[in-house]
Amino acid sequence: MFLSTNPSLPASKSTSVSATETRITTKTLSARQVAVCLYWSRGAALVFFTPALASCSGVQSALDPGGVEATQIATLFWVMTAGGFLIWAFVVAVALYASRWKSRPISEENAGRFIFWGGVVFPVTVLTALLTYALWLMPWLRPFGAEEGTGVRVEIVGSQFWWHVVYRRPDGSIVISANEIRLPVGERVEFSLESADMIHSFWIPALGGKMDMIPGRTNRLSLLATRAGTYRGQCAEFCGISHAYMAFPAIAMEPANFEAWLDQRSQPSHDLDVNSGGFALFMREGCGTCHRVDGTAAQGAQPVGIAAGRTPAGVAGPDLSHVGSRLTIGAALLDNDEETLARFIAHSASIKPGSQMPAYPGLAPDELREIAAWLKGLQ
Repeated sequence: MFLSTNPSLPASKSTSVSATETRITTKTLSARQVAVCLYWSRGAALVFFTPALASCSGVQSALDPGGVEATQIATLFWVMTAGGFLIWAFVVAVALYASRWKSRPISEENAGRFIFWGGVVFPVTVLTALLTYALWLMPWLRPFGAEEGTGVRVEIVGSQFWWHVVYRRPDGSIVISANEIRLPVGERVEFSLESADMIHSFWIPALGGKMDMIPGRTNRLSLLATRAGTYRGQCAEFCGISHAYMAFPAIAMEPANFEAWLDQRSQPSHDLDVNSGGFALFMREGCGTCHRVDGTAAQGAQPVGIAAGRTPAGVAGPDLSHVGSRLTIGAALLDNDEETLARFIAHSASIKPGSQMPAYPGLAPDELREIAAWLKGLQ
């Protein structure tokens, strides 16, 4: 900053002009600093908020809803965020006013009035409004399937680290699957949730909230998908070393396609070949002791509950009747193709630590490929 004086002026006037120029120059520099701060603030906001907003979408985002319950949860989140932002903006505005723009002290009476209205009434009003809205929204976040009527009921048993799935149709027939959920768009589906070993939690963020699965207890959750698509579900309760690998695809289908899918899955695979070398190897290695393949001698370690019409908790391994048509293997761990099937069979213990399935590293590569090809053919 440079201060210039005019020698032709008296000393007092020269000092006054210099002080004026100093104030002007200081204000000019402050304006420049503010402009620079605003510029960098905009850049920082873009860097921070762009990935944050991009993460709001996706197959496992609660902020990109594909169901009625998820839409309500997303709305509640944005309303709560707006309410919190109002309180934050008010506090920041008061702090700026007190530290920069208010140069004179205020009276004790005005201070008390400000504390009462700004520090008590305003936040209490906003928080009460948010709480009231959340309580009003609660019945829509946890609707009961019986109130709206449901067609198919889905019974799910969580085990380390996979999902046993049974579709119970209105006519009493059942369709058994594993590690993949299918549901019709526009129809409410009721889920019956159990656990075979420890506490798990069933959660499809894009379709609704989560529900715990507790041993010895049956919890119920109903969901209504509004948009066809493939979403990702996840166990939301830590359950062991491969907890992060306990997921599943959730496919919302048009009702006609869903019914056709159930009809097809209620029968053995149309490509089933019990005379193939792959099936012979499958049985030789004892895979049929744990895994069921409809239409074959491989029926797994099924408990008495299946014959009694109950959810078959405690099944030893995932049902493989139509495993070739599933999107993933290993509970959404790997893409479903012959190469990954062979790799998972040979090295299951290292690919998914803690899983109950033994590894078969002693199988020859040709044998692994033969078993994998047979499994992939179970469409």
